[in-house]
Amino acid sequence: MRKVLGIALLLALALSLVAEPRFAGDDRQSGARTLVGYVFDKNEKPLPNAVVYLKNTKTLAVKTFIADGEASYRFHALSSNVDYEVWAEFQGKKSDTKTLSSFDTRPNARINLKVDLK
Repeated sequence: MRKVLGIALLLALALSLVAEPRFAGDDRQSGARTLVGYVFDKNEKPLPNAVVYLKNTKTLAVKTFIADGEASYRFHALSSNVDYEVWAEFQGKKSDTKTLSSFDTRPNARINLKVDLK
């Protein structure tokens, strides 16, 4: 009887893992959010193909995104429990670093970045 109960528990656990897969960084429980924005020069001219960096301040992991033809970028599925630093680089020049705070409760945050090309 004990062996059957143990097997049943293992089967239930296996089925729950298949039904609800979890991945590292999957934050559905804590309210995942999105960060979007544009990369401009100091004169508000869009900078397509700028490289945008996103740094998780807890793990220090850095993700990158190459701005599209309209100079926009986006990062999806960000944890609402983590602060992120974001900056852009274009032709060897860097923007100021901005912070997406864990206290910012917007599910869709927008941060535009400006690179001084001088």
